[in-house]
Amino acid sequence: MKEEASKINSAITQPIGHNKIVNESDWVIQRKQLLAKEKELLHLKDEVNKLRRALPWVKVEKPYTFDGPDGKVSLADLFDCRSQLIVQHFMFGPGWEEGCVGCSYLADHVDCARRHFEHADVSFVTVSRAPYAEFAPFKKRMGWTFNWVSSNESDFNFDYHVSFTPEEKEKGEVYYNYEMGKYFLEELHGVSVFYKDENGDIFHTYSTYARGGEPLLGTLAFLDLVPKGRNETDENGKPIDWLRHHDKYEDTATNHCCCG
Repeated sequence: MKEEASKINSAITQPIGHNKIVNESDWVIQRKQLLAKEKELLHLKDEVNKLRRALPWVKVEKPYTFDGPDGKVSLADLFDCRSQLIVQHFMFGPGWEEGCVGCSYLADHVDCARRHFEHADVSFVTVSRAPYAEFAPFKKRMGWTFNWVSSNESDFNFDYHVSFTPEEKEKGEVYYNYEMGKYFLEELHGVSVFYKDENGDIFHTYSTYARGGEPLLGTLAFLDLVPKGRNETDENGKPIDWLRHHDKYEDTATNHCCCG
């Protein structure tokens, strides 16, 4: 593990070639050209957000039961007296020793953010198919405080297309991200949104899968600002798998070689 981490760290800290060097006035000209594109992107994002909010809803008719730290709860209970609910479909299947690294990456962003969005009438919960007792130690290890429940005794994960039966896998393709595709895992990730009205009726308003959860990863927003970007490939264009559970990074992982 240490040898592998050393290779990753070495690739991450490789120097990049300098971009073209110009004077300040020429730099401002090109920066303003980029600014126009950034504004265009923001306006497009506003339009997409508006379209998302305008999507029709599907009433949730099936009674789902979950198992959490306080025992059995319903989907309505997960709203925690709020009208809007975000569900992270977290890849932690029965018998797993720890959760998916990518799902953990997203989860790392939640606790600080929810201190704000809970005051905007939004609750958050993570749902996994493993029994609660299997992922509770991992949650404690990671230091997360958000609500995490098990859907092990319901069809929730299957109905929202993030878990797949052996029969589905045998067919060679499963329905994920709104199309049939070949996936070798029995668990995949996603984010779903629900609304509960004054009568207590619950509606499914949105789900996103694959890279659709990327806007929730604030770390990437920081990395997108810097010269190396997300640093996903080395100088030869080969992928760098630098992502780890946050308690598995070495202290030297972010140190540049010139730090001494």
